[in-house]
Amino acid sequence: MSAYSPREGDWAVITGAGRGIGRFLAEHFAVKGMRICALDIDAYEADQTARLIGNESIGRGCDVSDRAEVMDVAEKLIAMGVKPSLLWINAGVGSADTIASVEPGILEWVMGVNVMGPVWTAQAFLPAMRAADGPCHVAVTASSASVVPVKGPFTLYSTTKQMTAAVGEALAAELAEDDIGVTILCPGILNTQIWNARQARPERFGGPRSAPEEAGAHWRAQPGPEVLAKGVDATLAKGGGWCIIPTEADTGPLMQDRHNGQHDGFYSYAIQEG
Repeated sequence: MSAYSPREGDWAVITGAGRGIGRFLAEHFAVKGMRICALDIDAYEADQTARLIGNESIGRGCDVSDRAEVMDVAEKLIAMGVKPSLLWINAGVGSADTIASVEPGILEWVMGVNVMGPVWTAQAFLPAMRAADGPCHVAVTASSASVVPVKGPFTLYSTTKQMTAAVGEALAAELAEDDIGVTILCPGILNTQIWNARQARPERFGGPRSAPEEAGAHWRAQPGPEVLAKGVDATLAKGGGWCIIPTEADTGPLMQDRHNGQHDGFYSYAIQEG
């Protein structure tokens, strides 16, 4: 797993880059001289990110839950010469729903973005990355909810984010022979608009819905995505792996509780030879 260092002039493709963590990542790597391809379901916000950072960057609308659209967008970008050395699979949505009661449309939407989105994005861009000459890296934005026990009222979200991290682990195994490292970023709660993710929900999943402003009060009280900078840089510099940056004091103890529970449930079985 080789160290990855952003290189001036290289392309970084970042999904969910219209705002929040995605826009921070776009700005962060642009400062390092990279050209950014900002993808977002909101084409206007993607274009705004590209305009904000400049440096030959471009923005494109892309619904990562739609495989045909992702493949089409990737094909056109690669034909334009946008062959990423860094692919950051960041797009994600939040929803305060439970497995036992979630409506089918909401389930399909959250699964479509948080689980299938990373799969389709990887399938779309990995062939070009595998064929590249220089060092490449893939990153997946999961969540601190990926590493602690699933808890309410966001049990559906937590479930899908554990699956997001599992996709990252699968990619790490699959790309090892290509010497392409994989980072699994697990941030805590940050001041982003994930609480209002339904405002961009496609019609096939029930259409857009805007949450009341008071619903975002807890998120607005949290630090901004810039707190991720040092951890992100350090993880890429060592070639990838888990990058867990909690903003909640109980994340560490909860991680330990989960580990202890798995250990307590482990029963060895002596496999007999012959």
